[in-house]
Amino acid sequence: MARCYQLADIAAKEGESPVGSVIVKDGIIIGEGSEKSKQQKDITRHAEVVAILDALRNTDSLAGSVLYTNVEPCLLCSYVIRHYKIAEVVFARHSGELGGTHQPFDLLTSPDFKSWAQPPVITIYEEKATH
Repeated sequence: MARCYQLADIAAKEGESPVGSVIVKDGIIIGEGSEKSKQQKDITRHAEVVAILDALRNTDSLAGSVLYTNVEPCLLCSYVIRHYKIAEVVFARHSGELGGTHQPFDLLTSPDFKSWAQPPVITIYEEKATH
């Protein structure tokens, strides 16, 4: 999670929302990303999506991997996470009504989507006093 906070700080310094994400597989970071939506003028360049795309350059499958992010993935990112069968999502704080675990649009956690595997395990990271 420390790397997520570093990436979030970089994003904030670049005028972006302070979000950073990493993908870990077999204990190794295989992808990372910070928010790039404003810089790239592309709303899909959320930190989680950037990290997933980076990880896909390094491996053929994200099944069984863990995504760490300092903020709960939104609906857009939740779709991508489910599509790539990421096994666990660890985040530090909820993002409100557009978060992927928020009902009635709990895209990240709902088992009701028959075309996807089971939803990822959700772990809430206990933040340190410095963040």
